[in-house]
Amino acid sequence: MFGTDGIRGIANRELTPEIAYKMGRVAGYVLTKSRKGKNAFLLGRDTRISGPMLEGALVAGLTSVGINVHLAGVITTPATAYLIKELDGCGGAVISASHNAFHDNGIKFFSADGFKLPDSVEEEMESLFFAAEDKLPRAEGEAVGSVYTDATAGERYLEYLLSTVSCCLNGVKIVLDCANGAAYRLAPAAFSALGASVITINNQPNGININRQCGSTHPETICQAVRHHQAHLGFTFDGDADRVLAVDETGKLVDGDAIMIVLAKYLQEKGRLKNNALVATVMSNLGLEIAAQKLGLKLLRTKVGDRYVLEEMLAGGYNLGGEQSGHIILLDHNTTGDGLLTALHLAFVMAEKGQTLAELAADFIRYPQVLVNCRAAKREGWEQNQRIQQAMQEVQAKLEGRGRLLVRPSGTEPLIRVMVEGEDEAEIKALAENLAAIITEELA
Repeated sequence: MFGTDGIRGIANRELTPEIAYKMGRVAGYVLTKSRKGKNAFLLGRDTRISGPMLEGALVAGLTSVGINVHLAGVITTPATAYLIKELDGCGGAVISASHNAFHDNGIKFFSADGFKLPDSVEEEMESLFFAAEDKLPRAEGEAVGSVYTDATAGERYLEYLLSTVSCCLNGVKIVLDCANGAAYRLAPAAFSALGASVITINNQPNGININRQCGSTHPETICQAVRHHQAHLGFTFDGDADRVLAVDETGKLVDGDAIMIVLAKYLQEKGRLKNNALVATVMSNLGLEIAAQKLGLKLLRTKVGDRYVLEEMLAGGYNLGGEQSGHIILLDHNTTGDGLLTALHLAFVMAEKGQTLAELAADFIRYPQVLVNCRAAKREGWEQNQRIQQAMQEVQAKLEGRGRLLVRPSGTEPLIRVMVEGEDEAEIKALAENLAAIITEELA
């Protein structure tokens, strides 16, 4: 049921109202076990056409086990996480498929402290979901859960975000690409409140245009818009705004790796970077590693997925981490990746230091990176294949001290992904393609 980011699938085919209803019963039961007497549950969603359908089914399941549901309406995933803590109930969820196309949808559950659920809780929920018989309690009479509409959820979250920065952006022209998603009202309101001149694009959601040729999965849109409007910078979010990418005044993309270096350097200068460390995934560019070394920072790498970044941050007591894709976790302020929070803090650093984004991001120099996907019908045991291992060792020997090789299976598709980084793009492209050909032959 659960992937690295909740339950996800094609709405009404793979993720049906029946599944949402049953999962609502399971979640309500599991999440209240350790929160005796606290049965309030916050529920948000993004702008997908299937959102209200799944919301209704999830609400029915939750209320059937006596949970009181507070509907936040269309709101970002990180806003949901923050508001769950504020509610002090049993937990919450957001109905969203993040950066996926509109026909997909998903359900991400959070515990009462606003963190995504640990594997052990998800496994318990899966076990109850697949049980042969539903033996969960059914509330009756006054014990049936109630449903409340939280009309001020967005405003309270916005007020909190603005309390984390203290800057004036008068005279700063900013372009925002809201991906026709959950940030379409919040993002313009936040930057307008700081005095910026805001130009907003892709903020007319109709249920089916979320992430369509816009948002963080199509950064060329914001790059072009910044150049067209001669803006000082731009930000592009994904459908649920848990990630953000930036664009500098020249129209050049500033990805998650570069954003992390800018924020890490600032926090380091202020003595607020905990343990002088930064947490990223194995997919982060080699340039991040080199920039971190020059700044005297410790860089820790995890598996791909912001949940693994968060686990490392919590285990080691770190307060900054993220992914190249723009999932940035500022743990001093929120419990999950927060695109709007990140954007505000990046603009704040610009304003305080009086520098352009291009100047701030100059510490990060991207190394050429080639990614090749290999169709693999037989992925099991690929790591023991001698020919593949020999080929990988040869690539690593050629890259010694000048680059990096990463080979990993996809978590969602029958693919082996080959990523090669190095100084010479032609060389790493040839190395990646040769290795991919061998992997494809061996695993066909």
